[in-house]
Amino acid sequence: MSRGSAAGAKGKKKGATFTIDCGKPVEDKIMDIASLEKFLQERIKVGGKAGALGDSVTVTRDKSKITVTSESNLSKRVFSMFGGKATNSLNACGLRYLKYLTKKYLKKHNVRDWLRVIASNKDRNVYELRYFNIAENEGEEED
Repeated sequence: MSRGSAAGAKGKKKGATFTIDCGKPVEDKIMDIASLEKFLQERIKVGGKAGALGDSVTVTRDKSKITVTSESNLSKRVFSMFGGKATNSLNACGLRYLKYLTKKYLKKHNVRDWLRVIASNKDRNVYELRYFNIAENEGEEED
């Protein structure tokens, strides 16, 4: 009998985990990571309804990282990103959708001109917030 319960634990599907690394802006106190976490919890759509995360999607925060975990294995692309209806349950959350929402948050807080959201070189499920290289652009204009 214990063998059946062990097989059930092995058969559990691993969900998708996406991370947004906000290390540099949080260190410089440009943005508050708690407000980004709240924004994501209110705006992520599950089943076509914003803010109704339920048990399927969790948003957690560590010091300078926000992690969004979904119980079902989801596609990278979100079919209902801009309000359309998907035919299956792939619309809960995706990496591009998190990038879209993060950019929307930055625009709302007037820091979109200084920060950008880019994919990490190390892991494909991680986005980082980085500053634009303004110093390079100023040096070119002086020449």
